Amino acid sequence: MALRARPLAPRPSATPSSTTRSTPVNARGRTREARGGILARRLGSGATRDGERMPPLVGARGRVRARLGVNETFVDLGVVADGVEEEREANVRATAGEGEMLSFVVFGASGDLAKKKIYPALFALYYEGRLPKNFMIYGYARSKMTTEAFKDKIAESLTCRLDWSKQGGSDCAQKSEEFFDRCVYVAGQYDVAADFKALDAQMCEDEKHVSAVKRVFYLSIPPSIFVPVAQNAARECQCKKGDTRVIVEKPFGRDLTSSRELTAALASELSEEQTYRIDHYLGKELIENLTVMRFSNIMFQPLWNRNYIRNVQINFSEDFGTEGRGGYFDHYGIIRDIMQNHLLQILALFAMEEPASLNAEDIRDEKVKVIRCMRPIEMDNVALGQYKGRLTDGRKYPAYLDDETVPKGSLCPTFAAMALFIDNARWDGVPFLLKAGKALHKRQAEIRVQFRHAPGNLYGERQGRVEHVTNELVIRIQPDEAIYLRINNKVPGLGQRLDQTVLDLQYKSAYGQVQLPDAYERLILDVINGDKRLFIRNDELEAAWKLFTPLLDKIEQQKIAPELYPYGSRGPIGAHYLASRFNVRWGDTD
Repeated sequence: MALRARPLAPRPSATPSSTTRSTPVNARGRTREARGGILARRLGSGATRDGERMPPLVGARGRVRARLGVNETFVDLGVVADGVEEEREANVRATAGEGEMLSFVVFGASGDLAKKKIYPALFALYYEGRLPKNFMIYGYARSKMTTEAFKDKIAESLTCRLDWSKQGGSDCAQKSEEFFDRCVYVAGQYDVAADFKALDAQMCEDEKHVSAVKRVFYLSIPPSIFVPVAQNAARECQCKKGDTRVIVEKPFGRDLTSSRELTAALASELSEEQTYRIDHYLGKELIENLTVMRFSNIMFQPLWNRNYIRNVQINFSEDFGTEGRGGYFDHYGIIRDIMQNHLLQILALFAMEEPASLNAEDIRDEKVKVIRCMRPIEMDNVALGQYKGRLTDGRKYPAYLDDETVPKGSLCPTFAAMALFIDNARWDGVPFLLKAGKALHKRQAEIRVQFRHAPGNLYGERQGRVEHVTNELVIRIQPDEAIYLRINNKVPGLGQRLDQTVLDLQYKSAYGQVQLPDAYERLILDVINGDKRLFIRNDELEAAWKLFTPLLDKIEQQKIAPELYPYGSRGPIGAHYLASRFNVRWGDTD
């Protein structure tokens, strides 16, 4: 379950080009060594990932090195400068051999997601020996920039979790040089077929030395251009020597109708087998561990039902607001952005029946079944909120409506809590309470399972309130991953005073300072390996939108105003009234 400080697969050996090249200098006079200085300033103090401090890309002489090997000519519409083309071909030839090649294309490569998540994940996979020996990564976007400028942009986000050099492997700087040699930037339009043909020609040239190829296209782009990009990629860039796979980022539509339209448009060019709908939350370590905990520990199996579980809470909170992204967020809101995908996926994995096997289709079959058993969501079982400004210690925290990108007078909820019910034999009558919000008092995501109190409890009078009697299992997804169980225990001494004690598995304590892989690393690796367990199937998406669309339509058609709550608070009071209707107290308010 935990990563060890050793390679889990053979690492590709360094294979420098057989051609000696002079140090290139771009139009700004920036050499490879100069770039090393820039990277050192950016990363010398250590970068962070999800709040964790990460080792920077530091070379053996105490500064960052990054071999770029490109001339100052941007790659436009697949036209490559001679020097760049020769170097890239030399790199491909140097590692060509038996086995297939991976051609990975990031559409929207100039965006934040590519910079902060996709490229760091690809580098981490390469550094840990998880990518094929033969690979190339193509960044594609409309922005006009050189390949070198693009590498400058992404370099500041690359980090090394583990230092293999201490175990006889390649150091981080050496691996970064090799990785950058396999990256190229292509400028082109998303709706021009000729640009995609040029991209295809460039990839075919790089792939000519191998007999089998796997092409992966990552659509890191706004949903408004999913269809033209997917269509052009499918029509002009389909792999002729192997498989083509397309990763689609959420949101997968805005409601049932738009989701069906998107699904139909993609299905006209791509098979379901080729389509990978990614929800990065499913790549979290504790989410993948959820099924392991459920189905490999016999102690939980007889308890995982309505007879022993009183309620289940799935909580997601962020301690920041929209931060200038209000225009995008306002079009979707917290229910579409978090609940309909992240939290519903967690709920499905938690509540599904045991699958026939760990095969992707068997797991996804059970997820679809349990979503279809969910009762229509009633407005009476929903609480909405929107954060307002707050002045604390002389610092002003802005309201949602203070965001200049948010429409004036918007009723978009930034907080939602709701009760869901699953009408099947296992969960009949058990409330599943979901809660998600922005600008709350802390950043956290967790699952809380509150068990029923012991019938005829001899010690009930000594414990007071019902929540003090209830056992509780907590699965903390982020930050500081942990699993812990609250049990009732006698306080040491002569009396009979009882208290709750925590039996806990703190990942940092149990597995040392292991650096857990980022969710994108896990999911991208699964795409490369063709493992679809953690990706969303079209019928699963359909079932999810059937559940949420009637509620969303009612909220928007009736213009239901959200309750205001202060920035940095625990959310609107309405959420507590909602929980109290089911005799439940939110566990994350401790």
